[in-house]
Amino acid sequence: MRKKYLVSVLLSLLVGGAGWTYAQSRGGGALTVQDYIDIQQLYARYNWTIDAGDVDGYAALYTPDGSFNTFNGTDGLKTFMKNRQAGTRRHWNSGLLITPTPEGASGKVYLLLVDVGAKPPAISSAARYEDQLVKTAQGWRFKNARHPLTRRRNRSD
Repeated sequence: MRKKYLVSVLLSLLVGGAGWTYAQSRGGGALTVQDYIDIQQLYARYNWTIDAGDVDGYAALYTPDGSFNTFNGTDGLKTFMKNRQAGTRRHWNSGLLITPTPEGASGKVYLLLVDVGAKPPAISSAARYEDQLVKTAQGWRFKNARHPLTRRRNRSD
């Protein structure tokens, strides 16, 4: 039992140290394992709140002066959500890449927007997000989110 514990501790230090070295060599601050987990959860909350049409929950994922494309600040983000088409589209992200930056982190993710109301469900667009993230007293938040569209069949979010 003690041997397994020591191996676990050594692996944690090795992995943590490698992450710190990589972050420092890239010019950014170090991110902890918990930071990576929290950022992954931020992206998951993004999908759930936007798909549910949760205006306040969506705006809370951003800093008060945060932006999504041309929508700026809490009021702008709420306007974006209120103007969205409600429906049966679901955000499916993959390939999340988190990179430490001096300000916090950058995040990149691929998006498939799936219309689950179609029979069979169909991809309505494919895109990617390129985001700047900062750690606040409330946790990790989007500072700037960009969604350059790569393919569209119908209206995109």
